Amino acid sequence: MLLMTSEIENKLEKAGFPSDFDDWMKAKVIVKYFNPTGNGTWLIIGGEWVKNDWRLFGYVEIGHEWEWGTVMLSELQNYKGLLGLGIERDKFCVGKRVEEMAY
Repeated sequence: MLLMTSEIENKLEKAGFPSDFDDWMKAKVIVKYFNPTGNGTWLIIGGEWVKNDWRLFGYVEIGHEWEWGTVMLSELQNYKGLLGLGIERDKFCVGKRVEEMAY
């Protein structure tokens, strides 16, 4: 599965890289990435094109802890976890707010 599509790129370009936002938890998720075989969920609300790669910003869960942070798209694309499986994209979360999806 492609982690990046032209539709996602267009949304990221429109959203830009978030700086000051009153309440990021109310931001709409552009794309959700997840590790199907272990810890790791990325609820992406913005991003910017940097040196031939997307720097993505969102609410990230690693090891049962949630925090705001960045990840490069290439890192997600190159990740190989258990059984050699990579990161997946959730196609059904479009338009939901972060607060609805962070659990």
